[in-house]
Amino acid sequence: MKKINGIPVPHFKNTDKYAPDLLPVPPEVTLPMSGFAGTPAKLLVKAGDTVKIGQLIGEADGAVSSPVHASVSGKVKSINERDIITGAKSVSVTISSDGKQEICENIAPVNVTSKDKFIQAVQDSGVVGLGGAGYPTSHKLTIKDTVQLDYILINGAECEPFITSDTRAMVDETEYIYEGALMMKEYLKPANILICIENNKPEAIKKMQEFTAGVSGMEVRALPSKYPQGERKVLVYNVTGRIVPEGGRLTDVGCIVINCTTVAVFAKYIKTGMPLVSRCVTVDGSGVISPKNVTAPIGTRIGELFDFCGGLKDDVKKIIRGGPMMGQAAPSLDVPVEKITNAVLAFSAKDAAAPEESACIKCGMCISNCPVDLMPSYIENAYELKKPELLKKYKVNMCVECACCAYLCPANRPLAQVMTLSKRMIREVR
Repeated sequence: MKKINGIPVPHFKNTDKYAPDLLPVPPEVTLPMSGFAGTPAKLLVKAGDTVKIGQLIGEADGAVSSPVHASVSGKVKSINERDIITGAKSVSVTISSDGKQEICENIAPVNVTSKDKFIQAVQDSGVVGLGGAGYPTSHKLTIKDTVQLDYILINGAECEPFITSDTRAMVDETEYIYEGALMMKEYLKPANILICIENNKPEAIKKMQEFTAGVSGMEVRALPSKYPQGERKVLVYNVTGRIVPEGGRLTDVGCIVINCTTVAVFAKYIKTGMPLVSRCVTVDGSGVISPKNVTAPIGTRIGELFDFCGGLKDDVKKIIRGGPMMGQAAPSLDVPVEKITNAVLAFSAKDAAAPEESACIKCGMCISNCPVDLMPSYIENAYELKKPELLKKYKVNMCVECACCAYLCPANRPLAQVMTLSKRMIREVR
């Protein structure tokens, strides 16, 4: 990998100055037992049960799993398989809200006095990678004693266009991010904690600097505002100069990357006892009448977020969960807000139209701008020839799926999709 500044993409940070508005309690929520990376949670409730906010309704099923908690108080209406944002189905709990928003009786601050208790608290909070990856955070922070942890990089880059939910966390919940950083410093004992923020977020940088001033081993690092600055392997290289090997983990090079909102969530849980039951979601795009940040219970229909923002314009063609570079198209407005939903974007027919493809002109733009030094045009040829051995040779599994290649391609080749399909081809052969 080479050190890069990334590529310029429009920021469209239309909502970065808007603190999130609280969505009125929805009439019902649907909570999937998956909706994150890893093994789905094990169901603990049945239809007809009464639940309260923060109550455990699905327990983590193994180390790479995450618990699920009720986000409203009310009665379990049904349990069935429902669509989630990926288009797959997940066992899901639908709760009819009683409007009371009663909090579960066992919600209380957590007493953390050791590394093991800290990791358990992170697990119990229900937090996963909230930047979009969705990997259970407790598993990420379970570091072998033999590992020399040189860097924890708290990721506040938020480099995708439109999304500002992490920015709001750094501005509105600075204290929780700081307290979470102190906990990691005490129990994981890294040599350095760097809070990495793109320089187009001056308010977030200023607030984090105010909290961390004078703290040994903790620093706010302002980074160029170029995409894909926030991708974990790219961030590690651009900040530390270290290369994560193919098939390796970040800890192999002494690093952990953790999203800033993730840190705020587990710190808040330890201080208050309230697990992850709501999300700040950026609602934006050319198809939204009044873009804003919205705090909504997990399980809320994404259609209700758009309704809260004045509704959708008549010519909306596509809805995306996440950002326009790496997000996923939603199959309908009925899919729920999941733990990893940091944004829902609506785009007009004009903005959503796929550009017409033409033949590759061998310009090399995809190669010269790949943040991990791959050759996307060669990979596309290997994929079309159905040659998995060539895909391995060209190291497609190193691809971070940032879509820089597709964004820059003057021939509008579907390179981002090819990267994903190429990885699938290798897995199927394996």
